[in-house]
Amino acid sequence: MKEDAAQPLPGIDTAISSRIRLARNIAGYPFTTKMTDDQGAQILEKVKDAVFSGTDAQKRGMEYIELHSLKPLDRQFLVERHLVSPEFVERDENRAVILRKDEKISIMINEEDHLRIQCIFPGMQMKEAWELCNKLDTRLEEKLDFAFEKNTGYLTCCPTNTGTGMRASVMLHLPALAMTGYIKGILENCGKIGVAVRGAYGENSESTGNLFQISNQVTLGQNEDEIICGISNITSQISEQERILRLELYKQSPLRFEDRIFRSLGLLKNARIISAEESLKLLSDVRLGVIMDLIKGIEVGKINEMMLMVHPAYLQKLSGGELKPDEREQRRAELMRTHLQDSIQ
Repeated sequence: MKEDAAQPLPGIDTAISSRIRLARNIAGYPFTTKMTDDQGAQILEKVKDAVFSGTDAQKRGMEYIELHSLKPLDRQFLVERHLVSPEFVERDENRAVILRKDEKISIMINEEDHLRIQCIFPGMQMKEAWELCNKLDTRLEEKLDFAFEKNTGYLTCCPTNTGTGMRASVMLHLPALAMTGYIKGILENCGKIGVAVRGAYGENSESTGNLFQISNQVTLGQNEDEIICGISNITSQISEQERILRLELYKQSPLRFEDRIFRSLGLLKNARIISAEESLKLLSDVRLGVIMDLIKGIEVGKINEMMLMVHPAYLQKLSGGELKPDEREQRRAELMRTHLQDSIQ
């Protein structure tokens, strides 16, 4: 997902990105866990034809990529960019992804469901993500017969997605809540009201860089607007708690707070070798410093991008080829120094 640096992004102090994902299956075909290779190939062709038929496909900048044509490094790069799920790249037979050039749209074909339609926007832009996703879903439904029952809604491989088939999520950066340990209470409370809090790469992923993905768990019994409203409300409440706590931490001990920020900045600007895990931890502090106007000369959008580029596949793509582990640590440190050289206290 690429940010538009010319436009100020809503909620950028806490929100990294907003995402809407729709699960859809084509009527008359078994779910991916039961379909044959021939049926999987037919699904690929049907979805490809639905997206690219007509005269406006090229104007939308869409690209069709079969997974078997990608090297392992390229597949992992897509995962790190949040364009496909980690589970999607585990096998490549009869799997493809359709991407829009600006990365706001990605369609996984033959993941858990026949289609996983995703729209992702930077910052707190849930409404914008839904409007684009809904428009795309409507266009596809004009050409594809989606499995749907009047009393149940859209039919999906996993029962937890049945109904709207929608997952609405916001990626939040919550360093103050994590530092103080208050994030634990938020996790517990969210679970009680049907909201999932996961790491940056969804289910079964750990939180790194104090990044947390907030999403709905229930898709049945609520319409799309109700789901979006619920997630928007809870993420707004969590964001406000984070803002209050940041100011309180700074007020309690300005020197200790600034020391943590500038130690992290100093390490990133001077390190010669560094791991992805340490980079994310330090970048989390630097992002906090940028948001609170303690660090100047660098945009928060650049920090967001740096939090992606420290990952192994992205790092190697930037470097033009595969690197050994020690080479990656050296290259990562070099990139950090280069991107932060203009930042000032």
